[in-house]
Amino acid sequence: MSDQAPAVRVIGLWASPFVIRALIALKLKGVEYEFVEEVVGKKSELLLSSNPVHKKIPVLLHHGKPICESLVILQYIDEAWSSGDAPAILPADAYARAVERFWAQFIDEKFPRAIRVLKGTDDGDKDDAAGQLSAALQLLEEAFVKLSHGKHYFGGDSVGYLDVALVSHVGWVKAVEKIAGVRLLDEAKVPNLAALCSPGRGGGAA
Repeated sequence: MSDQAPAVRVIGLWASPFVIRALIALKLKGVEYEFVEEVVGKKSELLLSSNPVHKKIPVLLHHGKPICESLVILQYIDEAWSSGDAPAILPADAYARAVERFWAQFIDEKFPRAIRVLKGTDDGDKDDAAGQLSAALQLLEEAFVKLSHGKHYFGGDSVGYLDVALVSHVGWVKAVEKIAGVRLLDEAKVPNLAALCSPGRGGGAA
């Protein structure tokens, strides 16, 4: 048996939405990988040496070379495994790529902090957090209508960059609905996102 490390490794925690993004993208591309799970509250030497700037998960190791930050990792996976039958994650059109990157950044600005407040790990007003998250989902619903062109995903016929960026948070969004007693993925208010995040579609991607 060879002692050589696998070509693709992901350092992370299963519960992290940012780690889930990398795992979904690798699955979409059909790439085999080794998952290197961190211990909560204790950062490994591998993590610290692979991401010495932010010291955060996820980190993708490709032939030993580290790629950090989940959205950067998504783009790297799309570019590194662009040949063959693997589906594209980002759109081919430059403007469409820019728009999806904008909304993915929007998700990362609005979701994590509000989710932490609603689940009680950060201080803050839970009603305000729920309102901010609901407003963000409403804007994303409007974006979905424009970008999907009547199809099932932000990316059209298949799961793409923005779908992965959003769906990775679904587990925690549904969890805080129960924890805080709020309704966020309301089919009456955000029907397209509720469908996207259902287990039968994007919500089961992870």
